[in-house]
Amino acid sequence: MSRVTATDGTSIGFDVLSDNGPTVVLISGGLDDGSENLPIGRWLAGAFRVVTYRRRGRADSGDTQPYSVQREVDDLAAVIDETGGRAHLFGASSGGALALRAAAAGLPIDRIATHEVPYVLGEDMIAAWQAYTRDLDAALDAGDRPEALRLFMRLAGSSEDDIAAAEAAPVWPGLTALAPTLRYDAACIGAGPPPPELLAAVQQPVLLSTGATIDPHSAGLPFDFFGRAADAAAALLPSGRRATVTVAGHVAEPALLGPILTDFYND
Repeated sequence: MSRVTATDGTSIGFDVLSDNGPTVVLISGGLDDGSENLPIGRWLAGAFRVVTYRRRGRADSGDTQPYSVQREVDDLAAVIDETGGRAHLFGASSGGALALRAAAAGLPIDRIATHEVPYVLGEDMIAAWQAYTRDLDAALDAGDRPEALRLFMRLAGSSEDDIAAAEAAPVWPGLTALAPTLRYDAACIGAGPPPPELLAAVQQPVLLSTGATIDPHSAGLPFDFFGRAADAAAALLPSGRRATVTVAGHVAEPALLGPILTDFYND
C-alpha cells in the first residue's frame, strides 16, 4: 500500500496494480472501501497501469473535516499527480459522479468510463432522493449509523427482508463504519438529476455503461432506472456514449465490462 497527501493534509491510501500501459484510476462507489473495483482492476491490469485508491473516510484513508466535494476532487488530483500526472478514469456508481465532477474541474484526465451512476429522474424519484438526503443527514447527525444504512438500502430498492438479512450478516459492522461516507456520495450526486451545466463542461470522451437489468438486490427500483439515467447524462455530455453490459448486477462482471473498457480507452 502507498500513500499520498492531499491539499488539505488528508492521507489517501492507494495501490498500483500494474505498470503495463496508460494509467487508469478506479473510483469506488457507495459503501465501498475500494475492494469492489479490484476484480475489474485486475482484468484491466494486463493492458493498463491500474491504480486503485480509498476515497476519504474509507479503509486506511483519512477524513479531514469539514467534508466538501472539492476536497474529494483534490484527493483524486493528488492520486493522479503521484501516479503519472494524467489518467483515464473508471467510476463505479457514485464514483462515476465524482469522476465527472473531477473532469469538469479541469483535472488532467483523458477518457472517463462510468458504470451505473445513480442519477435520478422523474418527480417521484427526485422527491424520494430529497427525502433521503434530509433523513440521512438527520440520522448521521444523531450518530445513528445503522439507520443511515437502512435509509440507503431502501432508496436503492432493497426490501425489508433484504435489510434484516444484511443486519444479521457478518458484513454489517463494516458497513456501519462506512455509513458516514453515504453523505459524501450524496454530495457527489447533488440534487439528483444529471447536472446540465456540470456535464456540459466535461470535454473528454465519456462512456456510460449499465447492466441489462436491475440487480436483484435492488428489485424495488424501476427496471430501467440506471439505463434512463445514463441516457439522460449521455445526452448532456459533449462526447457521451452508451454501452449496455448483458448481465444483471450493479457491480459488473469483469469478463464482460473489461473488453468494453479496453476498447474505449484505446480508441
